[in-house]
Amino acid sequence: MKLTLPLRHDARVGLLALASSLSALALGLLLQESHLSPPARWVLAGALAAGCLLLASAARQEVVRPLRTLSNLLRALREEDFSFRARVGRGDDPLGQVLAEVNALAATLHEQRLGALEAAALLRKVMAAIDVAVFAFDAGDTLRLLNRAGERLLAAPGERLIGLSAGALGLAPLLAGEPRRIADASFPAATGRFDLRRGGFRQQGQPMRLLVLADVSRALRDEERQAWHRLVRVISHELNNSLAPIRSVAASLEALIARDSRPPDWEEDARRGLRIIAARSDGLRRFMNEYARLARLPPPRRRPVDVGDMMRRVAGLEARVGVVVEPGPEATVDADPDQLEQLLINLVRNAGDAVLTRRPGGGPPPTDGVRLSWSATGGPDGSVEIRVDDDGPGLPPSANLFVPFFTTKPGGAGIGLVLCRQVAEAHGGTLTLASRPEGGCRAALRLVR
Repeated sequence: MKLTLPLRHDARVGLLALASSLSALALGLLLQESHLSPPARWVLAGALAAGCLLLASAARQEVVRPLRTLSNLLRALREEDFSFRARVGRGDDPLGQVLAEVNALAATLHEQRLGALEAAALLRKVMAAIDVAVFAFDAGDTLRLLNRAGERLLAAPGERLIGLSAGALGLAPLLAGEPRRIADASFPAATGRFDLRRGGFRQQGQPMRLLVLADVSRALRDEERQAWHRLVRVISHELNNSLAPIRSVAASLEALIARDSRPPDWEEDARRGLRIIAARSDGLRRFMNEYARLARLPPPRRRPVDVGDMMRRVAGLEARVGVVVEPGPEATVDADPDQLEQLLINLVRNAGDAVLTRRPGGGPPPTDGVRLSWSATGGPDGSVEIRVDDDGPGLPPSANLFVPFFTTKPGGAGIGLVLCRQVAEAHGGTLTLASRPEGGCRAALRLVR
């Protein structure tokens, strides 16, 4: 809007209102004058009345014109047309300040609109490119949004699928149950195991449910195949290690018995060979039993477990080194107490073994070599972290600490840490090992409360 007068808008409106008021006052005084003839009086009165009306109309236009301009600008903003701008005059003009703020608002909304369009375009491209099926349902379980992967999974274009219910699409069972799980499902274009994730969001103030499905059948088959390969390699290695000496000793005994003239101590040699065969057979049996333990871990039988009491009980079972239980907050976890205590016993025993490696031969047991502590976070999604710290030499430089039958201890079986991790994951938790900067190792068990 172009301002033609040098005066500010409020000054112009005020002057026009004042002029209109003075004209009305002059008209009143004129009508009271008696020295004028009636015709002259009415002519002057008509002229003053016309001037008063013109001034009042000008004042009205000064008020209405910028209001219409503002109305047009706001309507354009409401219709998301951000190309309009008001022309601003003097900086100290109140109307100019209002128009400047409207222009700034239009520029801000324009930038936000561009950002939203770019973000929406990026989201559409990402959803179209990812090989994960995404579905959005409203409160009535009616499909409102899906991506191309979802169309491929249901073998139909989105135009035919939008507006159908979850039951009609065969997705109703996936909207119930655990929000994060591996589910077996069958669709028109695929059948297999799917990684299921559910969540919620709002669109235009209405609650929506998001369902994400990723086909993990091939990945799981690849993992199973690799696991079988590793299993066969480990078992083959251990079987060969045991069968090679058994075969060698058996061949030696067979040759000894087949000789016509045996040495005088041949019976002792035979007994020694049989003892070797028995020892290796027993070792092979123990190996197979230990491997079976990894596959037969029962599901946890959960009940409330007081963390502090459990830590103190576990500490009392380690007599080789000093175990200090540091004070911690009151915390309870929903877990299997037997499995959880066995996990902690293994961790404390490993920590004690690490501390004993630093003890001089024949010296007294170390004191305060292992420390147990815990912390808890509040809220319904809080967690408890249990820590086992030792003053040993720290972790060895190896990435195989949780590989079955890998061990750095003489005579170790190599399944303790594997079982500990299995117990932690069966409880929905995590187990990590890390060297401490000040020396030693820390085992951290994190459990959901």
